[in-house]
Amino acid sequence: MPQAPKAICNDLVQLGRPARQEPRQVNLPVEMGSTIVFDTLAKFEAARDDRYQSGTLYYGRYGNTASFQLEAMLATLEQADSVTLTSSGVAAITMSLMAVCAPGKHLLVADHVYGNTRGFCDGVLTRMGIEIEYFDPMLGAAIAEKFRDTTCAVMFEAPGSGTFEMPDIPAITTAARNAGILTILDGTWATPIFCQPLTLGVDVVVASMSKYLSGHSDCMMGMIASRGDIGTQIRKTTFAFGDKTGSQEVFLALRGLRTLKMRMEHFDKAGREIATWLAGQPQVKTVLHPAFNTCPGHANWRRNFTGAAGLFGVVFHPCPDERIRAFVDALHHFGIGVSWGGYESLVLPVKPVRAATPWTETGQLVRFNIGLEDLDSLKADLAAALPLLTP
Repeated sequence: MPQAPKAICNDLVQLGRPARQEPRQVNLPVEMGSTIVFDTLAKFEAARDDRYQSGTLYYGRYGNTASFQLEAMLATLEQADSVTLTSSGVAAITMSLMAVCAPGKHLLVADHVYGNTRGFCDGVLTRMGIEIEYFDPMLGAAIAEKFRDTTCAVMFEAPGSGTFEMPDIPAITTAARNAGILTILDGTWATPIFCQPLTLGVDVVVASMSKYLSGHSDCMMGMIASRGDIGTQIRKTTFAFGDKTGSQEVFLALRGLRTLKMRMEHFDKAGREIATWLAGQPQVKTVLHPAFNTCPGHANWRRNFTGAAGLFGVVFHPCPDERIRAFVDALHHFGIGVSWGGYESLVLPVKPVRAATPWTETGQLVRFNIGLEDLDSLKADLAAALPLLTP
């Protein structure tokens, strides 16, 4: 069952730091080190044999006290059996896929996935002899019609990257589980504050911790949370590739998580307010925000999520690219960048890439990330730039 809000508040404060003792530091220090030494060969061998278990000190690449604390904290937040840290969100995606795919297998990938996920599937997995099939993310239970004897996994997002369709998570996971097929979900957008996908039947959840989880645009890290035996295979695959999270990043992630619930509640409220304001502007054709009934899959969001992130899309009425560029360049409180989930508001035009479900919107799609700025200032900034979109 998902955690109650009160329990999440307590976990964000109490987990991932020194146990209750006097005196103690409030935070774990930055823990540096590569070589870990033992007093006896027997103790070394025991650690070597258990090196894939989170909590076993063996060699710096396999983790340290601070990284194990972070993994345990994330496992509690995600309701996971195991968590493996990675050097980036992309690494979390690629390590998960490498752990479950093999030559001759068939991988189903939602057509709205993050561009780097598509790039890895098309540019790396296909060269390994893995067949990639993109599917309509709104298929729901009908995805079962896509399953083959060679299907190894379903990779999808909630919501879709850039276009924000919200799939029916339980319908997809139920169909996959009945067929003995694993599901991997990118859950970066909602964080465990608003959704815990493992409680909805997902086998593996990946997330970019560079975004909301760390929250300050200063940390490159990823996370893989899972239930069942697949966690061991993911961990072994990650270590086999030599992927490792830095000590400074672990420190920053532990720090950022302390305020996660408070920040997500603000982004939910602020994102809805700015999206509502934009929806009323004459230059706007539609708003793609899972909490709005104009967004595909809104009912799925309402059933399975308790809130929304501050990231959403806006489709402006058709206009030349030059006008969109002028609009974006004229904004002062919105930075132009590919990431999101930090404290600064961001804006970025989006060109959806599709293989199975054509993007039929005729207007110009722009993605907004709402940060911690004053909302009236953001509205004034947008109001000053919007006239550039009209002739």
